[in-house]
Amino acid sequence: MPEIVERSEVLSPEPAWALGALLDVPVPDLERGEGLPLLWHWFYLLERPAQADLGPDGHPVRNCVPAPPGPGRRRMWAGGRVRTHGVLRCGEPATRRTRVVSVADKQGRSGPLTFVVVEHLISQGGRVVVEERQDLVYRPAAGSLPAVSGGEVVPAGAGEWAIEVTPTLLFRFSALTYNAHRIHYDRDYARDVEGYPGLLTHGPLQALAMAEAARARGVGGEVEFTYRLVAPLFDHQGLITSATKESDGVTTSVRDMHGRQTATGQLRGVA
Repeated sequence: MPEIVERSEVLSPEPAWALGALLDVPVPDLERGEGLPLLWHWFYLLERPAQADLGPDGHPVRNCVPAPPGPGRRRMWAGGRVRTHGVLRCGEPATRRTRVVSVADKQGRSGPLTFVVVEHLISQGGRVVVEERQDLVYRPAAGSLPAVSGGEVVPAGAGEWAIEVTPTLLFRFSALTYNAHRIHYDRDYARDVEGYPGLLTHGPLQALAMAEAARARGVGGEVEFTYRLVAPLFDHQGLITSATKESDGVTTSVRDMHGRQTATGQLRGVA
């Protein structure tokens, strides 16, 4: 594969309308020139690998950026940073340039880990509008994960947004992002092969929920959003997110129905 992969397309409103319907969130008036909200670029300029290029877990194993560091390694989305320098508008062409910024091998408790940083630059109208870095981790195949304790249910409180996580929602989110990773929709595979106690809720879905919670609080414009996935979240555990305004920005987080935090984020205005 070349060091930089470039993909261009005219952005259409249909993916945004589909996302709005999926999460029951407001969609900007895209046909009148309003821009896409933060992180909605994830539903555009998608790579669509050939079926023959997918591995047993549904992820591409060749002709992709990044390529897995070796056979049998399992991919996890660990976090990232998105910086906006304007808004993406539908009805206009856009280009995404993708490259691997760094690869680092480390030794973890479960064995060798490979940390990969991938950069995406999305341009429209002759300038970069979205600058993104994604942090990915590849780990070896392992046995079952330790069981996650339940405990008392902590209902969504004032200022929190609860999303009902169902297999249907996870499947439709996978379809919108052209993500064939089976841990999100194939319960038998997730349980019997990868040892998970349920379907895994996408890291990008958690990040998007945090960004939407911030948007509901009136946060917009040019921002830098840094987020981390700190614990796995499974479909039976729900998804509850919140955004709190502070003097220098917004703090966001995701927790499960028992109060266990699974993701954190920070939004800051771009000077």
